[in-house]
This record gives sequence, C-alpha cells and structure tokens, in this order.
Amino acid sequence: MGLPRGVKIRYNSASSHKNQHPKGALTKGVKHMIRFECDYGEGAHPLILERLAATNMEQTAGYGEDPHCEAARGYIRELCRMPDADVHFLVGGTQANLAVIAAALRPHQGVIAAESGHINVHETGAVEATGHKVITVAGEEGKVTADEIRVVYESHWKDPTHEHLAQPAMVYISNPSEIGTVYTLAELEEIAKVCRKCGLPLFMDGARLGYGLACELCDYTLADIAALCDVFYIGGTKVGALFGEAVVITSDTLKRDFRYIMKQRGGMLAKGRLLGIQFETLFEDGLYFRISEHAVRLAMKLRAACAAKGYSFLVDSRTNQQFPILPNGLIEKLGERYSFALWQPTDAAHTAVRFCTSWATKEEHLDELVAAL
Repeated sequence: MGLPRGVKIRYNSASSHKNQHPKGALTKGVKHMIRFECDYGEGAHPLILERLAATNMEQTAGYGEDPHCEAARGYIRELCRMPDADVHFLVGGTQANLAVIAAALRPHQGVIAAESGHINVHETGAVEATGHKVITVAGEEGKVTADEIRVVYESHWKDPTHEHLAQPAMVYISNPSEIGTVYTLAELEEIAKVCRKCGLPLFMDGARLGYGLACELCDYTLADIAALCDVFYIGGTKVGALFGEAVVITSDTLKRDFRYIMKQRGGMLAKGRLLGIQFETLFEDGLYFRISEHAVRLAMKLRAACAAKGYSFLVDSRTNQQFPILPNGLIEKLGERYSFALWQPTDAAHTAVRFCTSWATKEEHLDELVAAL
C-alpha cells in the first residue's frame, strides 16, 4: 500500500499505552521491554563517553571556541570539501531548525516544507514562534519536489495580492525524510537548480543524515550535499552522540551574524567543548559512518524478514526506520515484549507501525523481534 501524496501520518511518541509497562514497574516473570520506537533511546557511543571523561578537567575557552570544536570543524570541512564552510554546534534538531530559519529570513518571509516536514508537524510551532510561516506542499513520500517549489514561488509572485501573503524565501527538506525516504542526487540537483533560479536558500535537516548516507539508494556524499545546499546540519543526537547537531553553512550570505542568532535563540552552549568533543570523536576516523551502517544493516534485515512473511509496507524506506503493515492481533502480541510506534491504521484489521534501529541496536534483539513476527 503506497503512502498518499499528502502523507497523512500521525506522530505517536511510542507504542500505545497498552504496549508499555507502568513507569518503573516490571511485572514478575516479564522480560524487560526491548525498544524500537526511536533512535535516541540510548546515551552515547562508549568512545564518546571515554573522551568526555578523559578531557573532563581540561580548561578551555567557552562557547565553541575551544580546540576540540575547531578540530571537529576541520574534519567536517574536509569531508564536505568546503574549507571555507562555517560549522556551528547546537544541542538539538528543533533548536538548529529554528535558529537557521530565523537567521535566514526577514520578518515577512516564510519557509517552504513538506506537509510531513518536522518543522511543520513535530516542533510545537517553533518556527512560527520565531515569526515565520511554514508554507507547506504535499510532497511525494515525504519529499519536497522541484516542481512544487517552482509552483509555490511563481504562484506567490503572480498573485496581485502577494504583499498580503507570507513571502516564500527558503526551502526546507529533511534527508532522510520523516518516513525514512531519501532524496536521490538527481532530485537534489533539480531542487538546488530551482532554488538558485528563484533565489531561495536550500536548507537540509540532517537529523538522521548518517542513516541516509548509509542507505543503499544514496548516490552522493557529504561533499555533494555541501555543494548543493546553502546550509544543512549533520545530526548527532540520533547517531551516536549524547546530544548535538553540526550546522554547516556554505552560503556567505547566511554565514553573517549566525552566532548572534545562536545566542539569541538559546543555542550557544557555554561549555561548547562538550559538543566539539563528540563530533571530533565521531568524525576523526569514520565512526559516524560505521555506526550508521550498522543501524541500516539491521533495518534491512528486519525489512527482509517482514517481506518474507508477506507483510507489505506503508512506504519504501531503506533507512533505519521501517513501516510494515501488521495485523492488529500480532501488534498486540508484540507489544507485550517490544516498544514501537503505532503509525496509522490501514484498514479495520491492520495498522502500519514504525520500528527504528539505531547505532546501538543489538543484533540479538533484532533477531528476537524477527522471530516473533
């Protein structure tokens, strides 16, 4: 069953309350729940914790002006093949999104995004709270298309009352999307072409970027993304870090005064080295990519098992998020042992669910889930 063009999905924070034990309680004889509802259920990769502990008593400058942040910037610039890129470290994805968008837009302007885009559906109106409208398009399987951008832009300027409307002035895309789909290089190139023709900065939300780059359908690298986007971020929170997102700005226009906006929006961490150390560890020898590949490999194992049992999928995701459509009776049974997200009913007897693997998922836990399907 294909996902409707409008992508009418529901964000459930985890599996239903029926699928979870009371807080702090485990019934005698019942095994501990194994969690697949998100990709940030663990702390951080052990190497990051070791590095944080080893450097704990170092004295450094604050606010991201320390040697660890600078080293991390160097690794990221090298991978992006952008020696002049600005790299800023923020704590979380919502914070990164609102800071980037607030920095890029004037008060009367808005940002184009898919209806299912994170800034539209799962950030408590954070972008709107900065004074900027999210201008939505239907998207195709969670992805904005070049044609949709062109239509929104041209329709605005052809409207004789356009001064009474929020002006589309930026494009936001998530890669992978909120439903696990990834853009192809050709799609990104077409989007970038339209954005440049219309004078719209292109912003990629990369909260799960590692999992996208590890996907078998991905035909590009960080360097390609840096060449096509005006600004993007590399997600750490969901890919091995305790917390943190690395915002990479390639546009000289957007670089100006960004740290002012970071500070104003609460995004400038005093102990900035805690972010720098994490990204330094993730990128100094490819750890970020190795742990991303682990998550996607396990997700593909789960996908193959679901397909072998005859289950269809809500969407064709090849990243760490999988959306099989399962019988409601099986979902109830699985919920006794596993925590996962109920996504949307597909008919009276079946529901699409979301299983997430992560950098920390244990293969034996995945194998146990597969056996229970």
